Amino acid sequence: MTDKRKKAAAIRYKPTEDAAPKIIAKGSGAIAERIMAIAKEHKIPLKDDPQLVEVLSALDLYQEIPPDLYKAVAEVLAFVYKMTKKIK
Repeated sequence: MTDKRKKAAAIRYKPTEDAAPKIIAKGSGAIAERIMAIAKEHKIPLKDDPQLVEVLSALDLYQEIPPDLYKAVAEVLAFVYKMTKKIK
């Protein structure tokens, strides 16, 4: 049986502090809704990628993204950067 609840994961990347992006929040159901609400409050664009969320959700909080996920996460970060520039 597949879990149909909404899932979300949040990453942070500060090049001056982090060696790689880190998982800073993850959850499903009400927690996922709250993660998305906080992102919207802070005008952080959301990217719908259920497969990536599944993989990121398996990581521990504050764990750096493993190298095999760099490409997928880089695409998300590029999307966020592009959308943020459009908003400003």
